Amino acid sequence: MYIEQSYKGLNDGWRYIIGVVIILVGWQMVGMIPLFSAMISKTLSGEKVPTSIPDMVTSFGSNLFLLLMLLSFAIALFFVFLTVKFLHQQSIKSLTTSRSKIDWKRVFFAFFFWALITSTMVGLDIFLSPENYEWNFNLQPFLILLIISVVLIPLQTSFEEYFFRGYLMQGIGLGSKTRWLPLVITSLIFGLMHIFNPEVEKLGYGIMVYYIGTGFFLGILALMDEGLELAIGFHAANNLITALLVTANWTAFQTESIYVDISEPELGWDVFIPVLVIYPILLYIFSRKYKWTNWKEKLTGKILSEKEFLKKEAQEI
Repeated sequence: MYIEQSYKGLNDGWRYIIGVVIILVGWQMVGMIPLFSAMISKTLSGEKVPTSIPDMVTSFGSNLFLLLMLLSFAIALFFVFLTVKFLHQQSIKSLTTSRSKIDWKRVFFAFFFWALITSTMVGLDIFLSPENYEWNFNLQPFLILLIISVVLIPLQTSFEEYFFRGYLMQGIGLGSKTRWLPLVITSLIFGLMHIFNPEVEKLGYGIMVYYIGTGFFLGILALMDEGLELAIGFHAANNLITALLVTANWTAFQTESIYVDISEPELGWDVFIPVLVIYPILLYIFSRKYKWTNWKEKLTGKILSEKEFLKKEAQEI
């Protein structure tokens, strides 16, 4: 009963509308103050103001730009927690999970499991196609990248999980009294959020299948597991390993990584394999480990009324 956890706070529809506005302002305005300040500083010093991601990476340096970009998500996560606590008077625990407490073992299992798989796949691709990669390791910049990434990337990915699979999932679910509608809407919004990424410009809109498919995968994780723990761990591992191992001059994450992908990017089946093959396999593995049942009800069933939810909670106690 993950979506029903929002009954434990103030859940009027207008609160979610105001909450979304507060979070977006915190993310896109307050969160961008560090980056805007750096750009103003460039202007005052007489330098040309960078306007694109490649220009910003060149102007600020990849580590500083990554820091400025990730800070906006850290600030946005603070606004999510602030909104939930004061506007909804809901606990962070009930926004995170339907369990009696946050299951950190789930977070760490998903993180290390996917980090191992991702690292292995990257390493195998480098071994099989060495001509597509260039050694880029430089100790000092890499250590700075490591610190920035370990501290801030989990905050960036946690914001996306708490906002999309948490706040919006619960709010839309409560308003529609369905499970499938918040799954569809949050997955589409999550995918479309990436539409301005450099990858889309380089590869075309076909790559949106990957982003939207990833949104559906993470949403299914949250609904089937009745909490965000697996999604939080998976998402953090995915972005962290990507930032540290491989970068390219046409991606959103341009970092001081160990390798640079110098191949000419093209939209092929490798973009669709995660959505069509890997994600279903992962869902099967997670379902076996955590003994998921009743898929149809959890993904498409109706949301309990507040009265029904409170009655069921009382019976379980």
